[in-house]
Amino acid sequence: MPGVDRSIISHRLVVDPSHRPVIQKKRYLANDRREFVKKEVSTLLAAGHIREVKYPDWFPNLVLVPKPPAWRMCVDYTDLNKACPKDPFPLPRIDQLVDKTAGSALLSFMDAFRGYHQIYMHKADEEKTAFITSDGVYCYQVMPFGLKNAGATYTRMVAQLFQGLLGKSMAAYVDDMLVKSPEVSDHAQNLAECFQVMLKYNLRLNPIKCAFAVQGGKFLGYM
Repeated sequence: MPGVDRSIISHRLVVDPSHRPVIQKKRYLANDRREFVKKEVSTLLAAGHIREVKYPDWFPNLVLVPKPPAWRMCVDYTDLNKACPKDPFPLPRIDQLVDKTAGSALLSFMDAFRGYHQIYMHKADEEKTAFITSDGVYCYQVMPFGLKNAGATYTRMVAQLFQGLLGKSMAAYVDDMLVKSPEVSDHAQNLAECFQVMLKYNLRLNPIKCAFAVQGGKFLGYM
């Protein structure tokens, strides 16, 4: 998964210099969770999404969030988030997106594959995302889940890349994307325009969570 080029967008951490870096007290995981973390770390290393780091200033713990049938590996960025101001980039209004989608003849629901990981961290901020495991200390080279403004950065990227399609043949809320067509005959062309943008900027979808050319489905919690 190549990710979106840094010249297009990267995630920056504007850390308030008055906040001192925090080293959290080490937490210990049960054996089954430790094995899960070990496999996840190996996967992320192989994908180039994390790298080993030796002398980080910030030192948070790992947190496993239930995501049946297993977990999602997250990092407790509570202290780091407190030191960063909120990104004011606005999220779309869900009710407006749903209202504008109602009545479409065909819909295609798309979900980005590990969407946040398709945006790189700003090089100077990579080591601020460091975390500790039983096998070593690593930092993210891509935008991890749990950072305060990750959703705003992803929304900004979608707004920039799909600016010619949003509000017309597309709707998007963070990494939930939808191609809609008032006429059945238009849907193939609308999908092609969306895919051309994805190919150009190296966006990747999760096919398991996508549904193409259907007459209905759930979008942002609404049928």
